[in-house]
Amino acid sequence: MKRKLNDDATMDGIMRETPAAVRVILQHGMLCVGCPIASFHTVSDAAREHDLDEDQLRCDLEAAIDAGGAG
Repeated sequence: MKRKLNDDATMDGIMRETPAAVRVILQHGMLCVGCPIASFHTVSDAAREHDLDEDQLRCDLEAAIDAGGAG
């Protein structure tokens, strides 16, 4: 299956383009909203820093994108 999230996409960019992603991020226990590092961290970086399963995080973020991202 093709990834919907570019490997270079930053957490900040994902939240700006898909507001529904904010809920996913918070559900995973991350506080990327307002974090100065969010504009630099990719999904891989964030998963590693927060000791999360990257595949699950990507899956959940992609589901938010599929749902239309309307927050």
